[in-house]
Amino acid sequence: MAASAGRPSRVATLPPRERVLDAAEELFRSEGIRRVGVQAIAERAGTTKMAIYRHFGTKDALVAEWLRIVAAEYQAAFDRVEADHPGRPREQILGLARFIAEGLPAISHRGCPFINSIAELPDSSHPARRVIEEHKAHQTRRLVGMCTEAGLPDPGQTAAAITFVLEGAQVSTHNGSIDHVGDRLMRIVEGILDQHLAPLGASRAPAG
Repeated sequence: MAASAGRPSRVATLPPRERVLDAAEELFRSEGIRRVGVQAIAERAGTTKMAIYRHFGTKDALVAEWLRIVAAEYQAAFDRVEADHPGRPREQILGLARFIAEGLPAISHRGCPFINSIAELPDSSHPARRVIEEHKAHQTRRLVGMCTEAGLPDPGQTAAAITFVLEGAQVSTHNGSIDHVGDRLMRIVEGILDQHLAPLGASRAPAG
């Protein structure tokens, strides 16, 4: 949920738990997890620390719940491309790449929330880390499935290559090391798909 000029009136209509999540999302994205205290979230949400602890128990649990919401947004992107391109896995994969490419401007300031959270939460047993790991594993399984449906000869390897490109594009956008990242991202993913699909027919062609 992006901040807007109408945020105060919009947030006032949300139930208490959702107001807290809205405030936490805005603050975690803009300032980071460790810099934001429960008191700041309470003030932003127009509530109290006691109310936050009543709904979430701990700040760690609130961070984990926020990342579940972010993960759900990414999983929804998979659902959309599958619905928009039924039976066309190549177009589904390109749709995912386009989803990332179009979202790059929004992360140019703070970067990918998953990458940032891992950097801020070194303890692998932190509940938010488990949310990220489960999300990434699920995302990989779905991408491998699309590569398999596309008839790619090595779905796991192709999915890994595409994942490296998608995540690398987000890092490059954040650090400003590459220009026109979105356009380059799309061309690279198209190239990966074409490169892996081409040998399927070529390998069966008789020698001249």
